[in-house]
Amino acid sequence: MPVAWNRVLIVGASSGIGAAMAQQLAARGSQVAAVARRQSELDAVAAKASGRIRAYAFDTTRFEDVAELFERIAKDLGGLDAIVYAAGVNPRVVEHEYAFDKDWQMVDVNMIGAMAWLSPAAATFEAARQGTIVGISSIAGERGRRTNPGYTASKAGMTAYLEALRNKCSRYGVNVVTAKPGFVDTDMTKGLPGLFWLISADEAARRIIAMADRGRSASGFVPRRWALVALIVRHLPSFVFRRLNF
Repeated sequence: MPVAWNRVLIVGASSGIGAAMAQQLAARGSQVAAVARRQSELDAVAAKASGRIRAYAFDTTRFEDVAELFERIAKDLGGLDAIVYAAGVNPRVVEHEYAFDKDWQMVDVNMIGAMAWLSPAAATFEAARQGTIVGISSIAGERGRRTNPGYTASKAGMTAYLEALRNKCSRYGVNVVTAKPGFVDTDMTKGLPGLFWLISADEAARRIIAMADRGRSASGFVPRRWALVALIVRHLPSFVFRRLNF
């Protein structure tokens, strides 16, 4: 059954994939609630959508206030059909740096934030016996990468959480989709060395929407060719993988 995108909440919608999804869904006729920390960038995203995007400036790590804002957004939209968690941070971590403050930030935004927003969404959709949850994780969560342990851990945790949520909710008519992009041309990847198969945020958004449009719970890579990389990476022996600058 095709996904209903009539009323959509997107967390992390001020830039990158989240902003692209907000604009593409609005262009399809969806009413979109766009949540992010930066009001000016949210307003710029909303200005391109002819009134179909409502901006809600909010710091994702204010976990204690998430439930209240979630309820307000659902009321403002007259209900909710889908939620997308696209918020994410990846501060640069250099060789010989072990920065707990950066690790904490990544886990807070990338994983705990997803739990804070998707838990009330899952409860709402389970009660309605319908709804779609989309979480944007990363191929980085497939293996413990030496270049940024905190980011790897946050995305591995998010992938596992979304799988568990899918297993818990699917029997109640709720679709849970895990999108795991490779390299996407966003502020997060600017200046990083060794990028390949780079796609635009618009292209990533189109592919993620198409994945969810199939109307069933799923987990997949964006684009799908990253599945081959993931397969190889997962099966490399640890003594080989730890020698790679990956």
